[in-house]
Amino acid sequence: MRTPSALRPLQRQPRFLLVLATASLLAACSRPAPPEEPVRSVKLLTVGVGALQSSLEYSGEVRARVESRLGFRVAGKIVKRQAELGQHVKAGQVLAQLDPKDYQLATDAARAQLASATTQRDLAAADLKRYQTLKDQNFISGAELERREATLKAAQATLDQARAQLSSQGNQAAYTTLVADVSGVVTGIDAEPGQVVAAGTPVVRIAQDGPRDVVFAVPEDKVAQIAVGSEVAVRGWSGGATLAGAVREVAASADAATRTYQVKVAIDSAEAPALGATVYVTPKALSHAGIPAIKLPTSALRQEGQATAVWVYDPASSSVKSQPVQIATADGNEAVVAAGLTPGMQVVATGVHVLSPGQKVMVYQPKTASPPAGKTKAAPELVANPASAAN
Repeated sequence: MRTPSALRPLQRQPRFLLVLATASLLAACSRPAPPEEPVRSVKLLTVGVGALQSSLEYSGEVRARVESRLGFRVAGKIVKRQAELGQHVKAGQVLAQLDPKDYQLATDAARAQLASATTQRDLAAADLKRYQTLKDQNFISGAELERREATLKAAQATLDQARAQLSSQGNQAAYTTLVADVSGVVTGIDAEPGQVVAAGTPVVRIAQDGPRDVVFAVPEDKVAQIAVGSEVAVRGWSGGATLAGAVREVAASADAATRTYQVKVAIDSAEAPALGATVYVTPKALSHAGIPAIKLPTSALRQEGQATAVWVYDPASSSVKSQPVQIATADGNEAVVAAGLTPGMQVVATGVHVLSPGQKVMVYQPKTASPPAGKTKAAPELVANPASAAN
């Protein structure tokens, strides 16, 4: 039989086990310490000044310098159209015809009036001759002879009027045939056989042979920089050699719908692309080539609120800090920085969206050796001029 003193250690053992289990449970429920943030590897680039390469380029269309809209000078019903779209026609070639029956009848009527007026004039002339003989024999008075002379003059005037009327009606009948007044290419058909047209209604459009223009539109903030006579480079949409042109005309007012100004460039017609062809136009006055500026790839930029910023690397602390920058324009696939950076700074080129201010980073080292990058040319000024970069 155990004594009370011998039972006390056995009574204390469950309490000890309970305390030990509670401690283990609390240790399991406590949060582990956060792991240290890894040091990210970043690619750096050194800020330098280089020349812009891109230029403003516009889409244009090749057109004839003179394009005529031809129509009949009289009204009528079109019975035949010989001209076809894209056909090259020569001066004097028949393009379309109206029904000439009514005009032929009017011509016949005018011809009959001319014959009647001729008979009346001949009769008045014969009467005057007889009365002249009677006057010489003193059988009639001088006043009677003057009346016969007036009758002859009136008959002559009627004859002249009838002759002019016949000539006019003959012209009207000839106007029922539409002929090309110049050589060129048919660029449009505005009426078809069977259609009744009024006098002057456009029927055929002809682009005259001769000089060719390239027509394009520029916004109002650029039109002041384009002067008549300035050089323009023109290249075809489908390739080919670049043509040299000169600005021939700048519109005095903006288009009502697009609010752009139309510019016409004269080019050599012998080397010009086909009419209506799409071309690329590069005005020399709007060229950015050669302007010194700081350029960065778009992968180095990030949005920080309403501003654009980059990560600048601090070699002393091996960390990065945010630097706001001002973007002036684009040069190909690169952004032109107008303010915020100076040559010699090192900025992060990629992975800018996973960094934070003051974060420790290490410079990425390629696995294979690469030739050292060439030194950046000395900058003529610390920051690119935003005014010169934008122009």
